[in-house]
Amino acid sequence: MASSWPPASVEARVETPQGICALTYEPLDTQEIVRSVADDGAGATAVFIGTTRNSFKGKVVTRLDYQAYSKMAIKTMAEILRDTHARYTRSDHHTAASDARAASLIRSAVHHRLGTVPVGEPSIVIAVSSPHRKEAFMACELILEEVKMKAQIWKREFYEGEREDEAEWKANVGH
Repeated sequence: MASSWPPASVEARVETPQGICALTYEPLDTQEIVRSVADDGAGATAVFIGTTRNSFKGKVVTRLDYQAYSKMAIKTMAEILRDTHARYTRSDHHTAASDARAASLIRSAVHHRLGTVPVGEPSIVIAVSSPHRKEAFMACELILEEVKMKAQIWKREFYEGEREDEAEWKANVGH
């Protein structure tokens, strides 16, 4: 059966030393994504689950559609993980006597849904494991903001009572 999505908006997955990035039309398995960053050295795992909400600026949202230029978006997401891990190389918990190369982040994952995402379902899941909570939380938020700003992913919002051809395409930032 032919897809109704553009040919460039395809599933993609890449694993790097820092973690996993994925674009998929399948529902996101939050528990599996959290397991993918698990490590015995992790004292914390921060998780962000972005879901389709039922309203936006007073309008009733019925669904979101996501499309991506997947070949570029997956590279951008992997670069974001690399940059985030490079940024958090040393924790407040490291002492001068401790190993200066000790990682502040262990592993990260960012999975973004493509296609139709109904109200209440996750459209993005980010998980970050770290020896300490502060770095896990900060990295999780940074990854989210960077993906929204830089990844070649767009969303279309559908509202109750409006024709489908009136649905608006929006860059995946600021919402």
